[in-house]
Amino acid sequence: MNNGNLADQSKPSGPIKVKNGYTVYVDRLLCIGAATCVAVSPKAFDMDPDAKAVVLKTVDGDSIENIIEAAKSCPTSAIFITDDKGNRVFPK
Repeated sequence: MNNGNLADQSKPSGPIKVKNGYTVYVDRLLCIGAATCVAVSPKAFDMDPDAKAVVLKTVDGDSIENIIEAAKSCPTSAIFITDDKGNRVFPK
């Protein structure tokens, strides 16, 4: 993985502000490296050398609906998404 592709190199797993004020965060303690998020949304997610999901700078190239689907695909619900008001969108 190229670190230049990260949305934020200082916090590769977020929280990262994305489209329409949504925020995406990967809990690295919950992430088991299944990479289902990458399979569903390769524009938003990748795996780092520790097999933990990170948010890519191309995240805004995907729809928020697909990013939510990627979060739903995570077997440990390690991806958290909030709206512009801070309300949790997923997981509820």
